[in-house]
Amino acid sequence: MLRYIKQLKIFFLVLAVVSGVIIYLIYTALDNEKPLPIYQPNRVDTSLVDSTIQHKKKYHTIADFKLINQNGDTITQADYEDKIYVADFFFTTCQTICPIMTTQMYRVQKEILDDDEVMLLSYSVTPEIDSVEQLKRYAIEKGVNDKKWNLVTGDRKQIYDLARKSYLVVKDDGSEPYGMVHTENFALIDKKKQIRGLYNGISPTSVDSLIQDIIRLKKEYQ
Repeated sequence: MLRYIKQLKIFFLVLAVVSGVIIYLIYTALDNEKPLPIYQPNRVDTSLVDSTIQHKKKYHTIADFKLINQNGDTITQADYEDKIYVADFFFTTCQTICPIMTTQMYRVQKEILDDDEVMLLSYSVTPEIDSVEQLKRYAIEKGVNDKKWNLVTGDRKQIYDLARKSYLVVKDDGSEPYGMVHTENFALIDKKKQIRGLYNGISPTSVDSLIQDIIRLKKEYQ
């Protein structure tokens, strides 16, 4: 009887050790999420990518820029140096998807308001209409926090090139030089100026994923 009890104790001890190892392995697997992908032009819908870079398979980054924000300040890549940020393309007089996109971007702003590592950036695709004054009115109306979120306007060709050669989120409308048809896409950009995610900016579920991916991306820098 004593021998049986001793064997039983050994069995339960081994079972406890094995269970502990299994739990540890499961926890480790869940905790070590795979890094977010790095998007390259050759993996994005060709209608959103300039023909000159559709073949590009690696080393794609966001080009430098120099534009004006809602406060009349010059905004460049330097303002986003060592930052994670979310970018989109919109226009203030849009009555279709833009208001929804702005509402969803505002959701992101609330999530990252106290996070010095993350910012937002919205480019106007109608820079001739979206003056500094117009952007400021829009910013106030939509609750834009100037310290976290820049709405920028400026040279149409520069914005066009950024949209189709850098962020890969805008279609050419074919009706005029540098004409743009913006999409609902939000782009998640890392500290190396690489695209790490593309999201449907009118879908709350997709924006939920974006918010979670910001958290995942931040872990890469810890």
